[in-house]
Amino acid sequence: MLSVKNVISNFFLFITIFLLSSCQSIDERNSGSIINRDAELVLQTLFEIDPDTVSIYKNAPATLIIPRITKAGLVLGGAYGEGVLRINEAPVDYYSLASASYGLQIGAQQYSNIVFFMTEEALQKFRVTDGWELGADAEVVFRDKGYSIGVSSKTISKPVYAVVFDQKGLLAGTSLVGAKYSRLIR
Repeated sequence: MLSVKNVISNFFLFITIFLLSSCQSIDERNSGSIINRDAELVLQTLFEIDPDTVSIYKNAPATLIIPRITKAGLVLGGAYGEGVLRINEAPVDYYSLASASYGLQIGAQQYSNIVFFMTEEALQKFRVTDGWELGADAEVVFRDKGYSIGVSSKTISKPVYAVVFDQKGLLAGTSLVGAKYSRLIR
């Protein structure tokens, strides 16, 4: 018979193995060239999943691409990922996404996040605010393969549009609520 102690111990072992297998070395994680490469691959994945996002990308003054966010939790949880801000398709800055959470949660997951800044004002606000969070001026869509978002650059009404997609793993409650985006110094 499994005790609560054994279940918790096995869960933490699973989380540790998941996180270690998904993490890159410190040198690789801090490399802008690795982030740029991964960002391009993730962007192409989104375009394959939903071709309508190509027009959004082309009409957005800037795009923040975070190729891999790792989130894990057992009551207490956390998430972290690093990405690149592109203006006119050129990398200009690197950012991290970090969040902590508390509540009914168990498991681990990886996913990708792309934030489209649809106005210069939204981009400027993002760039001058350390610890920027998605707010009421943002539209967030959680996207799985096989489902159509049904939006284009003509149907977006908010100045910020974020897409979460390519989820892998088992964790209920993927969310960007409370996630802070901070500029990384490279």
